[in-house]
Amino acid sequence: MKAFVTGGAGFIGSHLVDRLLAAGHQVTAYDNFSTGRRRFLEGAARCPGFALVEGDVLDAGRLAGALAGHDCVFHLAAHADVRHGIEHPRRDLDQNTLGTFQVLEAMRGCGARRIAFTSTGSVYGEPEVFPTPESCPFPVQTSLYGASKLAGEALVSAYCFGFGFQAWVFRLVSALGERYQHGHVLDFLRKLRADPGEIEVLGDGRQRKSYLYVGDCVEAMLLAVDRAAEPLSVFNLGHEEHCTVDESLDWITGHLGLRPRRRYTGGARGWVGDSPLILLDASRIRALGWRPSLGIREAVLRTLDDLVANPWLLEPGA
Repeated sequence: MKAFVTGGAGFIGSHLVDRLLAAGHQVTAYDNFSTGRRRFLEGAARCPGFALVEGDVLDAGRLAGALAGHDCVFHLAAHADVRHGIEHPRRDLDQNTLGTFQVLEAMRGCGARRIAFTSTGSVYGEPEVFPTPESCPFPVQTSLYGASKLAGEALVSAYCFGFGFQAWVFRLVSALGERYQHGHVLDFLRKLRADPGEIEVLGDGRQRKSYLYVGDCVEAMLLAVDRAAEPLSVFNLGHEEHCTVDESLDWITGHLGLRPRRRYTGGARGWVGDSPLILLDASRIRALGWRPSLGIREAVLRTLDDLVANPWLLEPGA
């Protein structure tokens, strides 16, 4: 396979690049480096089957030229900041929805017909069914991020039935692990570094979340691409476990040997679009033989250890 990975220098994308190269595939990483890091691709750069192209998915000409000759696209490039999405409402539309359209059009132009698309569990909004299956009716969208990803899913689906594409859509919970750059573990560690004696917790601390180790996420994606042969396959990727925000903070502070006072901002949601409970039914991907290798506590602590070992990831903009 000659694979093209948008967002290939990002957290999940760089792990996917490494895994594809290890399996003997040729890989091109395409990234605008707004959040991706060249350091994440240092190992990949030593492989003869790897190429890196710096570019934005909204740059139609550059994207089309870079994508030519590839037979499978893993589209991971996205703006993924749910919490601050309402501060930049156009960004989700541009990077997530219009960016996906540009990728699909570039594929159509060069003859590539296979796409793996990373969506999000946020498309379910605040559902009434838990664990939430892929067949759950969509409620009202609660975040611009979720809405933009759902629009991206719709475009992918339409290209499958309109232009003969084959697609795998992955609705992810939040990923954890090495090269982590965004989310609660990093936020908590930054706050604890600034003040080990007191920490602000957004919401009431009782929000319940499921997480997935990044290596397990990548393995699930590749397994689906290898085994699911339908024109359009949709998979939840998540862990059967979940934890509260307070429980995760207990693990983090205990691992660091700290006992800070907790100051809650209050309410069942930490921000607009923050779902009080995220728990996806992953039985569909499990039926293909996939199982996560790490529990959530172990994934949280592995993420924490990597951040401590790589303090540059804590720097603003890192």
